[in-house]
Amino acid sequence: MTIQDAAIQPGPQGNSAYQRLLDEVRDGTLLPGDRLREIELSQRLGVSRTPVREAIRQLEADGLVTHVPRQGATVRSLDYAEVMELYEMRAVLEGTAARLAARAASDIELDELGILNDRLAEAGTGPDAAQINRIFHATLLDAAKNRFLAKSMLSLQKALLILGPSQLLDSERSEAAVAEHRRIMVALKARDGAAAEAEMRAHIQAAQRMRIRALQERDRSIDENQ
Repeated sequence: MTIQDAAIQPGPQGNSAYQRLLDEVRDGTLLPGDRLREIELSQRLGVSRTPVREAIRQLEADGLVTHVPRQGATVRSLDYAEVMELYEMRAVLEGTAARLAARAASDIELDELGILNDRLAEAGTGPDAAQINRIFHATLLDAAKNRFLAKSMLSLQKALLILGPSQLLDSERSEAAVAEHRRIMVALKARDGAAAEAEMRAHIQAAQRMRIRALQERDRSIDENQ
């Protein structure tokens, strides 16, 4: 750990506050542009201002929070280009994970991926579906057995939190994701790395297209209400 890392490493209460705020960014309780007021957060989270300050510092180090003049700490907003770049990197990293997993995954890991995708199909939409989907992708990443790839994905996943709630809240997208996962699974079980990578890239690109449509609809709504 470097001196800089130590300076932003939160204590137990700070870490708890940090996890709570991460969850709130993920589920859309905290939205891009929302201000993070220390007093308000300390009252809501039931901790003193010091852990809240530590948590905000950690979120800033993650790239999730920025300081806006005359407003203070604020949840970052991503512009169109940044969203495109994030999904491009996600396609590269998760596509590589699928290719490596086709070679390195055990039969037990492949079976677990199948079980998780069946659970996702049963869950339909909502928070449970989003959580199962995250576990599916994390399990596939573990099956790739590459620590440097896993570290890169962790950094990217934190940036993706700024986009807010999972697209699996939409029933059409949830059903499509299950079908896309199944095609990835076929390639993994065939130990076909090139096909697994191609199917994963197609899966991420489908999510990217829906995310861009959602952002465009949001922007149109904002313009109409101004």
